Amino acid sequence: MGRALRADAERSVRAILEAAEQVLAEDAGASMEQIAEAAGLTRITVHRRFANRQALLEALAVSAKQQLIDAIEEARPDSAPALVALYRVTANVMRVKSTWRYTLSHATAHTSAAAALWEEINAHTVELLNRAQDEGLLAHDADLEWTRQVYYALLSEALNRPGAGQDPDALATLIIDTLLHGAGPRA
Repeated sequence: MGRALRADAERSVRAILEAAEQVLAEDAGASMEQIAEAAGLTRITVHRRFANRQALLEALAVSAKQQLIDAIEEARPDSAPALVALYRVTANVMRVKSTWRYTLSHATAHTSAAAALWEEINAHTVELLNRAQDEGLLAHDADLEWTRQVYYALLSEALNRPGAGQDPDALATLIIDTLLHGAGPRA
């Protein structure tokens, strides 16, 4: 998919990716034909866009990670205090993660493009955590790599919380409060 696609081809690709996410979430072994049917397209159209299942999984990985980056950037984390930025980014990320549950929670194809996007996500996260540390939200000696891992774990756990489908803003509040204050009593 190196060159630009026509608008109708772009719509087809988007429909295929969205259908693949839904179908694979229900049945990880679903066929390309089942995905085509769910997208309202022929199997030939799906194969024209994705030569095989692996190519489709790679495109899913890239698409989902790009949407995470878009969600982070849409929150404009550099234009607000770190606490506000953490909430905005977290709520936006939860919206994307709830839409792309299968792709973002399963070992999907890790192409060089997907890996580069993941590195960009990590860089955005560490930059925001650095700002939070500079603004006194995190201890000055906090291990930011560990904090990033804990933050990611909280995102996943919130998504898998019973009754998931909760409001992303409420989940963001829960995640950030837990990240910054833990489960202990408040001072």
